[in-house]
Amino acid sequence: MFVQTIGNSHPGRKVVRPRYLLSLFAALAFAFAIHPSRAQAQVTGDLEVNIPFQFHAGNAKLPAGEYRVHLLDDSDLAIMEISSVDGSASALFQVSEADANTTPNNNELIFNKYGNRYFLANVFEAGNSSGSQVLESQYEKRVSAQATKAQEHVPARRRTQQGK
Repeated sequence: MFVQTIGNSHPGRKVVRPRYLLSLFAALAFAFAIHPSRAQAQVTGDLEVNIPFQFHAGNAKLPAGEYRVHLLDDSDLAIMEISSVDGSASALFQVSEADANTTPNNNELIFNKYGNRYFLANVFEAGNSSGSQVLESQYEKRVSAQATKAQEHVPARRRTQQGK
């Protein structure tokens, strides 16, 4: 394999050959280079959206209104925040990578709908089939077991620097 016994001068002594280490290092570097990065796969910018109905995000229930959605800094792309533009409501929720069936033409939030209850499910950016999937809360799991699921797509827009 990568270890070779060297001649009779040092019986039993094993030495790792440098060219094998170099080959192994090059192979690992290549594997990491072609592996897709999570930072490119999820929504990383700020989105603004007008949500016309009351909804749940993570464990929070939020009123209809104008919201901003973004990944939290230093969360390893695992936690997003949604907050009302007027600052009256906000929620944190866990996300994982998600792939859309088709590449969305617009920024959008997708909600799971059970009867008259809405749950934030996905966030996608225009032109990128990879986005963020919201982890289901215990409440959504209970509701989904008792109702038929539908989906509601709500268009979003990229937050401008002027709006910060």
